[in-house]
Amino acid sequence: MSRPPASLQTRLIAASAVLALLVIGVFVAMLLAVSAARTAANEEARSKNVTTSALQLEKLVLDMEAGVRGYVLTGNTRFLQPYTTAKPQLRDAKRDLVSATAGEPDQRKRARLINQSIDQYMGEYAENVLLIAQESLGAAKDATQNEGTFRIDQLQRDFKSFVEAENSLAASHKQSADAKSRHAIELGVAGSIASTILILLFGLYLSRSIARPVREAADGASLLAAGDLSLRLSERGPGEVGELTRSFNAMAGRLQGTRAELEEQNAQLRESERLKSDLVNTVSHELRTPLSGVLGFTKLLLTRDFDSETRRHYLGIIDAQARRLAELIDDFLDVRRIEEGRFERAQELVDMVMLLREEAQLYSQQSPKHQLAVEAGPKPLPVMGNPDRLRQVIGNLISNAIKYSPQGGIVEISAQAENGSVRVEVRDEGMGIPANQQPQIFTKFFRGDAAASGITGTGLGLAVSRDIVESHGGRIGFTSAEGEGTTFFVELPGANGRPDEQGHSPEQS
Repeated sequence: MSRPPASLQTRLIAASAVLALLVIGVFVAMLLAVSAARTAANEEARSKNVTTSALQLEKLVLDMEAGVRGYVLTGNTRFLQPYTTAKPQLRDAKRDLVSATAGEPDQRKRARLINQSIDQYMGEYAENVLLIAQESLGAAKDATQNEGTFRIDQLQRDFKSFVEAENSLAASHKQSADAKSRHAIELGVAGSIASTILILLFGLYLSRSIARPVREAADGASLLAAGDLSLRLSERGPGEVGELTRSFNAMAGRLQGTRAELEEQNAQLRESERLKSDLVNTVSHELRTPLSGVLGFTKLLLTRDFDSETRRHYLGIIDAQARRLAELIDDFLDVRRIEEGRFERAQELVDMVMLLREEAQLYSQQSPKHQLAVEAGPKPLPVMGNPDRLRQVIGNLISNAIKYSPQGGIVEISAQAENGSVRVEVRDEGMGIPANQQPQIFTKFFRGDAAASGITGTGLGLAVSRDIVESHGGRIGFTSAEGEGTTFFVELPGANGRPDEQGHSPEQS
């Protein structure tokens, strides 16, 4: 009487058990390979630590010998500094070398012999030579030339032998670990091939045994993975098949809703990342303006002699720019507000004539090839706004005028009242802006041919300046011709009041 064939469930369980055993075998083989690799890595790290400790100890000994020899040859205690510096570190370095050789008896023995040689060098030679040198430098010189050279050469040979032995030991450990790792990998590859074959046979068996609803579910899963989240399967089918298709349709519906939420979140993250990147670039660019003033006047004070009044005046400028530098760090947090159109400008009365003269004086030392000429009447030209932001704009324009006229020349800075507004112009005799680049000149990060010409910058100065000017209710523009220089202008609404002689508004006086 023939036995009935095994059921589908029994066959699936048997095949799964065989596959699980193969996977476990592959996993164990991989663990052995990883363990061998980790052992090799640990041994290599230990060997490096031993070698480093030996080299550090050798350096201390050589430093001490250099100090002794320098003192004996010159009689100057200043040359004894390496000896006095290295000596307190010697004890810890010797202990570290012995500690690093734990687990390797031969190397630990060599390390202790080296330490004994160092102790003999110190007790029998170095300290005695220093005592002799106090009585007779000539006798001490003879000792350093004979016994000192002999002892140091012997110590160096001991260190070299120690390091070579350590390298040989590390190579031996690595070779053993490589052999174990190679054997484990071979077992893992064999197991992987067997698992792959079994999986293929298992897949062929399942493809012949599973009905059309499951195949439709598989095809639907592929379409879903490809991005078709609108796909829905027929929910017909008995038992588990119907439950599978209903669960599939519910999952597809949730994924479709989740994708819409993720796309919205990704858009917000990209915008946040862009604003963060813009802020970082703005920081790197805008900090240069006050920093150039600090560096310029500091260099003057360091390289020239001035009378007390001039020195005090320059120090005042440096102090002001350093304070401005600190304030700018806080002001950079407003860049995002500027980008989003939410920047609230400070309502202070600012004399643009005084501001131009201060900025011109600040940048006058930036380049000896340029001459900064300020053309403004004696009367104040007040506007309402943030003085630091307006200095930032004018500083950017003056700095650009200097940078983009590398051959030097005159930079003209003028200010005048015009139809209820204050118009500021900065003219240079530089390279000018090509006509095809002019429409993009206020675009963030656009620098035209500046990078190729070796002119530094981030391409943010003019874009930020435009935002600042527009937040003050003004406008900024330029006229330029390639090879004939550039004129930038800023127009700001004039203020009704007038600042007093100290630059304060009438309300503040």
